[in-house]
Amino acid sequence: MTLDAMTPARFTIAARLKSFRYAFTGIGFMLRTQHNAWIHLAATAAVVAAGIGLKVRAEDWRWLIVAIVLVWVAEAMNTAFEHLCDVVSPDFHVLVQRSKDVAAGAVLICAVGAIALGALTLAPYL
Repeated sequence: MTLDAMTPARFTIAARLKSFRYAFTGIGFMLRTQHNAWIHLAATAAVVAAGIGLKVRAEDWRWLIVAIVLVWVAEAMNTAFEHLCDVVSPDFHVLVQRSKDVAAGAVLICAVGAIALGALTLAPYL
């Protein structure tokens, strides 16, 4: 939106490219600052290597990609949520901590689901 909240900003290719730059900056920040993102990166590399090595069919790659993306989206949202909480409530507050714990739990749920999905998908190739 422009300064006039009722008038949407014009679509431009330059603005769309800038939005990609913001997104890549955010991903880079997450990778530089979140140790769990490093674990997700290693797991992603291992799954991709296993899929290539085991010659996984395209229809099975779909499930591996869904599992990988699910975990990365959860980790990105958790990172954003934690940083936002730190700005909104820089001092410790038990409810903010609980919110952060729930967000971290969401990542864990996704990771466990991804492990199950990956195991079910790769097991026939072993």
